[in-house]
This record gives sequence, C-alpha cells and structure tokens, in this order.
Amino acid sequence: MYNLLRKLLFCLPAEASHTLTLPLLDAARATGLIGLIAARPTDVAPVTVMGLNFPNPVGLAAGLDKNADHIDALAALGFGFLEVGTLTPRPQSGNPKPRLFRLREERAIINRMGFNNKGIDHALTSITRSKYRGVLGINIGKNFDTPVEKAAQDYLICMRKCYGAASYIVVNLSSPNTPGLRSLQFGDDLRRLLAVLKEEQAMLTLSHGRKVPLAVKIAPDLDDHEIRLIAAALLENDIECAIATNTTLDRGAVQGSPFRDQAGGLSGAPLLAKSSHVINVLADALQRQLPIIGVGGIMNGADAAAKIEAGASLVQLYSGFIYRGPELISESVAAIARLQK
Repeated sequence: MYNLLRKLLFCLPAEASHTLTLPLLDAARATGLIGLIAARPTDVAPVTVMGLNFPNPVGLAAGLDKNADHIDALAALGFGFLEVGTLTPRPQSGNPKPRLFRLREERAIINRMGFNNKGIDHALTSITRSKYRGVLGINIGKNFDTPVEKAAQDYLICMRKCYGAASYIVVNLSSPNTPGLRSLQFGDDLRRLLAVLKEEQAMLTLSHGRKVPLAVKIAPDLDDHEIRLIAAALLENDIECAIATNTTLDRGAVQGSPFRDQAGGLSGAPLLAKSSHVINVLADALQRQLPIIGVGGIMNGADAAAKIEAGASLVQLYSGFIYRGPELISESVAAIARLQK
C-alpha cells in the first residue's frame, strides 16, 4: 500500500508531498486504516538505554514531525521511540522555498529547511493533547537570528519548557542550515555550553523530581581528531548520550545528480558510510561510557544492524523511511533482533 502511495506522493514537489503525507497518516489512524499502510514489527527487541525502556531500538529521527503534530499516527507505525523538532524558542518560517529536494537515483534528500517550526510552545501543546506515552525525544536548537555567542540562552529556554514532557532532550549543534551553529561543536564553546546545560539539568531534576537525559547531535563532516575531542567534552560534562549523525555537506557521492549543487544537508544512502565511520570512532573514544544513537543512511535492515555493530545502541530512520515506508521499521527491528540472539 505504501509503495502505491509513495508513487503518487512523489509526483508532487518534495515539501508538498511531506506536508500532505502526515495528515494522511493521521486520517488513516483515526479511521482504523493504518494497518493497510503498515504492519507493526512482530520481532521483540527491547532495550534499556539512558535508563529508558525502549520496546524496540528503531526510532524516528527529528525533522519529520518538527512540531509534534502527528506523533500518535507515527507511533502507530511501530517505532520504538519518536524524536520531534528541531524546536526553537520562537516560531520561525525557515529558509525560502524550494528547500527540499529528492535525489531519487541516489536514494537521498537534500534539505535546507532552516529549523522551520511553530515554536516550542506549540509543540508542547500538541504533546499534551496526544495519547502517546512511549519514549519521546525533544530536539532543541537556537533561533536563526540569535547570535551564536548567545545560543545558550535559546537552549536553556527550550530545555526549561520541555523538560517535563521529554523522555530525553537533544541539543542540536550540527544542522548545516543555521549559520554558525556547527561552530558550537568545538573547543571552549562546546565545553561552556555543555556545562551551562548540565547545571540547568541538575536544577530541573530537583524541581521535577526526575532526571531527563541530555543527548548531543553531531555532524558527519568531522575528522577523527575532532570526533575524539567532542567525545572528551561529552564525557567531561557527563552528557548521557550522543547522536551520530546529522546531514552532510559532502557531495562526493552525488556528483551525477542535477541537485548536487543545491545548498543544504544531504541525507539518505550516500550518508551511510560517513555516519557509520563517525559512530565507530566515537564509540572507541567513549569506551562505551555513554550510548550512541546511530542515524544516517539506513535504507534496509542490514544497514540498521551495521549501525549497532559500529557501536550504536539505538538507531533512527528518516530518509530511508521516506523511500521505503513503514516496512523499513519492521525490517530494521528484525535485523537488530537477530544480532541480539
């Protein structure tokens, strides 16, 4: 059913297709027809990570449901966890359209969305109204017009507001579509930001009576030395999780595409090897002292299993889910379950 639906949706421009698909999922869930689109995973592969219990290790990456408007429908597809966002303190429209491009032959996507979202307050209202009670990650970032040197204030605003609703909070430092953001991944800027967020986490833990883990999402466009420096900063500041990786600026694998010169982050199949390399180096540097969520280029079950073998504890889908649909969830859960046996 999804293959037919995808053929129809792929006739539309990429962003129009995205905008239409999520309400269709809502309607399918509301009418009890969601089973025609997806069969939930039959394999059981529960895992405990960050002190949280995941029914299976395959989640939805941030970016698909930025505003948390569709989490009940997405949960019905069988994901083990969901991540919404990236969310900013104030609503923002993002970059001018067109800003989303499908590279069909390469099974890839280029986006330069620019953290378009309705703001953290809207998302929290949506979460409150939802019936979803599974593991929910909330991915936060800074507004585009907030100077990089004041970025910590935007992260703190979002963190304070979403702390009570989140299972874990993701500090997005790696989108290539917000000017200057990736500079926060390095050196004293990274250490200062992490220290401020951990101090706030300690205070929020006391006021809420529970500790919400912090995860940091990093870029794939890092050399091994930079990855190890980031790992050291994560350990030094007792961060609970790393997410590897965001989209890449590298166009080496898509030189034959007419979209190769479009600005933005590249995701999908061409990102697989680069992302898995970052996971492998990061896992070695972290010495298994904190978990990694692997994301980037998962197009089949073998890719998902390879992320686990590289050092990830959980995986997330995005572009592969667009191209393959819900069957990729079941396929990935089954492949990881085989590793656990």
